[in-house]
Amino acid sequence: MPFFAACFTLERLDANHANLISALRTGDARALARSISAVENRATGWADLLKALFPFTGKSRVIGLTGAPGAGKSTLVDQLAKLYRKQDRSVGIIAVDPTSPYTGGAILGDRIRMQEHFADPGIYIRSMATRGSLGGLARTTADVATVLDASGRDIILIETVGVGQDEVDIVRLADITVVILVPGMGDDVQTIKAGIMEIADIFVINKSDRDGAERVEREIRVMQSLAARKDGWMPPIVKTVATEGKGVDELASAVAEYETYLQKEDRALKKSVEHWQERLVEMLRDVMLEKARAQMSNGNLSRLAAEVAEHKRDPYTVVQEIAGKARANSVFSIDHLGIAVKSLASAKAIYEKLGLSVSSEETVEHEQVRVVMVPVGESRLELLEATTDDSTIAKFIAKRGEGLHHVCLKVPDLRGAVDRLKKDGVRLVSEEIKTGAGGHQYVFVHPAGTGGVLLELVQG
Repeated sequence: MPFFAACFTLERLDANHANLISALRTGDARALARSISAVENRATGWADLLKALFPFTGKSRVIGLTGAPGAGKSTLVDQLAKLYRKQDRSVGIIAVDPTSPYTGGAILGDRIRMQEHFADPGIYIRSMATRGSLGGLARTTADVATVLDASGRDIILIETVGVGQDEVDIVRLADITVVILVPGMGDDVQTIKAGIMEIADIFVINKSDRDGAERVEREIRVMQSLAARKDGWMPPIVKTVATEGKGVDELASAVAEYETYLQKEDRALKKSVEHWQERLVEMLRDVMLEKARAQMSNGNLSRLAAEVAEHKRDPYTVVQEIAGKARANSVFSIDHLGIAVKSLASAKAIYEKLGLSVSSEETVEHEQVRVVMVPVGESRLELLEATTDDSTIAKFIAKRGEGLHHVCLKVPDLRGAVDRLKKDGVRLVSEEIKTGAGGHQYVFVHPAGTGGVLLELVQG
C-alpha cells in the first residue's frame, strides 16, 4: 500500500485507533489482542477499525483445516505451525472452539494443546467461541483473520470447530482448505460426502498408522473420479500421523504446490472474487438482520410471538412488516438542517475556519432566499438568508431570531409519502411538490403535525 494512502487511512481515525493500528503494524502483541477483542465483541468503532486495516491486508496465506471431532485438527495445526516457524514465517492461529454453555466463551482446549508456542512472538493464537453460529466458524472469524492479516502474519491457520458434515463456511474464507479424515470412524464414505468432499483443496488422512487408512484413500479416489472439479485441480491425498510429526512436510509441500497452481491464469484472483461474492452477501445479511432485530426491541419480539402463537396474526405478514421497517430505516436519512441566518457571509465564515467546504451561493426565487450548503459527513447544513423583508425566512428571524428553521428528511418515494400523509390528515404547508436549490423536489410538513418542528421531505 502506498505510504500516502496508509497515512490518509490513519488520519481519518481518532487518536486511539490510529495509535492502536500503528502499534499493531509493528507487531505489538497487546495491540493485536486489543484489536481482535474490539472486533470480536463489536466494541464501539469496530467497523472503522476494520475499514482502516483492510488496505494493509491481502498478503497472508490463509489455510483452513476442517474435519470431524477427533480427527486431530489441533495437533496437525500445532505441527504445521512448528514447521512454518522453522522456515522463519510468522503464524497466526484462529482456533474456533465450542461455546461454553455457562459463560458463552470458548472452551480453550486448543490453547492448552498449543501452549508450548506461547513464548514464541512469531506465533499468535486466538481461541474463538462459535456463539451459536453454524458452519464451523464463529460469526466474526473472517474479521479476526483480517486483523491478523493486517498485522503482517505470513500464514494464518484456521481450525474449525468440528461439528459435522455442514462445516463448509471455511471455504469462503480460506485460500486453501484442508479436509482431515481419519480411518476407523464408522462409515468412511459417510464422513466425506456432500459439501465436505467438494470444498477440499487437499485431503489429509490423519492417524494413517491405523487400520483402514488405505480404504479411506480408495474411497476418496473413487469419489474424485465421479466428480471432477471445474477448475481442473485434483486434490492430493496426504497421509499423516500428526502426533509423531509424520507427513507434515508432505502436507506443507502440497500446500505450496497448490499455491503455485493458483498463481497461474489468475486462478487466485478468480477464487478470491468467488469468495467475496459469498462473503459480501453474508455481510449484507448480517447487517440487515441487525436492522430487523432493532425493530423487535423493547419486548416487541415477545409480543409478536404471542400474537402468532395465539393465531391472532400470521407469521408471514409479521416478517414482511419487520423487513419493511428495516428497509425504511436504511433508506430514510437526514438530508440537511435548515438554519436561518441574517448574513450568509458572516454565518458561513465559522465553517470555513473549521476547514469544511462551503458551496457557492444559490438563489431560490420563489422561496425568496439565498442558500449555501455545508456538507458534514453524510448530511449537510443549509444556511438560508432572506432576499426580501416579507419572505418566510425574514419573518422567522423577526419572530424567533436566527437559528434552526427546519429539519429535512430524505425519503425514497416523496409522492407516496405525501399521499400517505394527506390520507392520514397530516397538515402540509403546501400539497404541491416544489423544486428547490440543486433541483431537488420537496414538500414541507406543518409543525402542527411534527411536534413543533417544520419538517421538509425531499426525494431521495
